[in-house]
Parts: sequence; C-alpha cells; structure tokens
Amino acid sequence: MTQNTRNGTLLVTGASGKTGRRVAEAAKAAGFRVRAASRGGEVRFDWYDSSTWDAALRGADAAYLAYAPDIGAPGAAGNVAAFARRAQELGVRRLVLLSARGERQAEPTERALRESGAEWTVVQADWFFQNFSEGLLLEGVRGGEFVFPAGEVPVAFIDTRDLAEVVVRALTDASYVGRTLEITGARLLSFGKAVAEISAAAGREIRYVPVPTKEYGAILAGFGLPAEEVAFMEEVFDGLLDGRGARTTDVVRQVLGRAPRDFADFAAEHAAAGVWKV
Repeated sequence: MTQNTRNGTLLVTGASGKTGRRVAEAAKAAGFRVRAASRGGEVRFDWYDSSTWDAALRGADAAYLAYAPDIGAPGAAGNVAAFARRAQELGVRRLVLLSARGERQAEPTERALRESGAEWTVVQADWFFQNFSEGLLLEGVRGGEFVFPAGEVPVAFIDTRDLAEVVVRALTDASYVGRTLEITGARLLSFGKAVAEISAAAGREIRYVPVPTKEYGAILAGFGLPAEEVAFMEEVFDGLLDGRGARTTDVVRQVLGRAPRDFADFAAEHAAAGVWKV
C-alpha cells in the first residue's frame, strides 16, 4: 500500500542541473531532508557508474531521477531499470522520473520504470524557460543572435521552478503514484516569440535565427560533439519540434492549485537581474 512520504529524506539525482537544483530547493522549502547527488557533488552519483548508486540511495525514502545527458539516449532504459531494482532492494520504492514531453526516444525508459515494480510517477515536461538563461543556449541570447532549429513551431515552455514543485508533490503524495503528469506552461510560444519577449525585457535587439536541423547539427559537430551524438540530437530535435506537442495542459494548476509562471514574467525577472547583459 502506498503512503505519503512525510519528514523523509528525498534523493535528488542531477542536483547541480537545471531541474535537480530546483527540486532540491523546493523540497527543502517544503521541510524535507534532501540528499543532493551529482557527478561532482559531495554525494557522488553517476548514471554510468553503478558503484555510486548505493551510497546515494541508502536511507532515502524517495528519489527524483533526472537522467543525463538525455533520457532517450542509448542505454538510458537499461540504466533506469537497474537503478529502480537496486533502489527497491535498498528500501527506496517511490521514484519520480523526469521525461521529455513528446520525445519518442524516451518511451523505453518510461516503460522500464513503469515495469520495475517501484511506486512510480513520470513527469513529462516541454522546453524550459531556463534554456534561455542557463547552459549552452545562453551564449547565443547574450550575443544577440539565437540560432536554433525550431522554425516557428509553438512550444509549451515551462519554468523549472514549477516543474520542481510538481516533482516534490509527486515524491511525497501517494495520490500521484502510477501516473504520468504532462506539465506545460500556460501559453504556447514559438522560439522566435520567446526570444522577442526576452529582447523587449532586456531592452536590446536579440535576433532569432531558425536553421535546418542538419545545419544545427553541423554547428554542434563544430563544438566537438561526436558524430553519433550529433545524429541522435538531430533525431530528437526533429521529433520534439514537429508541432505535435503544440498544446497546453492544466496539470500544474491541478497539482499545485495555481497557474504556472508566465514567460513574460520570467523574462522581466531575469532581465532585471542582468542575466542577458553582454
């Protein structure tokens, strides 16, 4: 029988990443003990090194699974299945997996968790607001030219802070066990319109330059990505940005009792903080 997890220890994998960091923050704010695990953290955790799993899992009551580099990558399903088995052996039954909304390659990994025997929840999310303020894409925004293979496809961007609160609720509330939560922001935006809102908030011109997927793949190859990784990313982009996910859901409001954060507010907040200053 599933139970609510109260006053327990939550293991957060990928705790230095865009989502893991905020899941850890949201869990602490909710009063839970957090074990923040990452490849370079005090609690070491590496999906590709199973010898790091036990120390991270022992004594935890539930775990957030942020698979890196990509949930649809070759080997991800096997790793998640093995991790879920080991987690249960060590007494950690409640597992919440972050998945990519609309990514066909992620389906085997989701299925591996569902069939693992764990008390599972899958949280499917679209592109993050924070893709524009952190990581590899930030450089293009700051440089005034955002190059990306998205055309003008509408996207249901979501703030990772909303995602984190949904994850914490799923980790601690038994009513979400055995469910897939497809979360989105409140409105659809193309990458071009998102960049335009950032440009307006930042008070300077930032151009969106849509390019074909193959051309973007050549850019990635120029950064030193191996050919097989480039080919995989091209396949993922073609699937995620084909327009099939151009709709919003009301799941954030259902779970949290409020509307998701709006992109315009995110843009204004980060512009005021100087995130996109040259």
